[in-house]
Amino acid sequence: MKLGVLTNVVGNMPLEDALKYFKSMGIQMVEIGCGGYPGKDHCDPEVLLHDEAKYQEFCDTIKKYDMEVSAFSCHGNPIHPNKELAAAYDKDMRNAVLMAEKYGLHQINCFSGCPGDCETSQYPNWVVCAWPDDFGKILEYQWKILVDYWKDFVAFAREHGVNKIALEMHQGFCVYNTETLLKLREAVGPEIGANFDPSHLIWQGMDPVAVIRELGGDAIFHVHAKDTRLDKYNMAKNGALDTKSYADEAHRSWIFRSVGYGNDLLYWKDIISALRLVGYDYAISIEHEDSLMSQNEGLMKAVETLKSAIIFEPKMTETRWI
Repeated sequence: MKLGVLTNVVGNMPLEDALKYFKSMGIQMVEIGCGGYPGKDHCDPEVLLHDEAKYQEFCDTIKKYDMEVSAFSCHGNPIHPNKELAAAYDKDMRNAVLMAEKYGLHQINCFSGCPGDCETSQYPNWVVCAWPDDFGKILEYQWKILVDYWKDFVAFAREHGVNKIALEMHQGFCVYNTETLLKLREAVGPEIGANFDPSHLIWQGMDPVAVIRELGGDAIFHVHAKDTRLDKYNMAKNGALDTKSYADEAHRSWIFRSVGYGNDLLYWKDIISALRLVGYDYAISIEHEDSLMSQNEGLMKAVETLKSAIIFEPKMTETRWI
């Protein structure tokens, strides 16, 4: 396994400065945003796909700092009921595929998306309960749109050598847990897998190790390292479904934390060990969204914890019992 980072945490820095900064921490891989919510600060496919000099400069800069690119990330909602927004996200995702093809990567990271509840909707509608029966009808409508979109997108990706589309199981989107990820994978194909991020599972009451075991190594394409802290008193009063602003940390039932500040080192060692058990041996990519810490300290704390948790070397090929 290798220690990585989603570079938009320092989107305010030029790519070279960002890589120099990451290198100084011992980071080995970079996950580079190239559209959607992660932005295009360090990689704008609209430029790099058409300007060979700038593309070569991009590649040379990454090589200069001996970094590997773990994935191009383009998180967005390509099935948004607002057709203009959907088209913009879809374009970013297709450009990410073309960027991966050009760079020689076989995967991108993104979200599944979430449509509205009918053809005339203006906003996405995330269904979180089965009754009244209206919600079941909404889900039928949404999953028809979801599967049709991803069958088409996977065909496009396959044509361009991208065979791993890592979906982050995230609230607000149709794929948000183990069951929905596997449901879409079964409907569309093995090109669909997980960008496994424990932070979005913890607040839902899932056990990341149980999810890893259920998905197995074949369906885990990439891993995000981000933690979540449950506030037991706010949770006791209001439960896990919390719509308060992320900035209202004191009153929320849960908040995102840097690795080690939501759960302890043993918790993260168990996650890493479970990943090793199912055969995952790729990036552990830090996503820093801890609103209680600075840009630098939050990243540094996550790096320190993960250096103690990640299993960097291959396992023994032979065990000798004495």
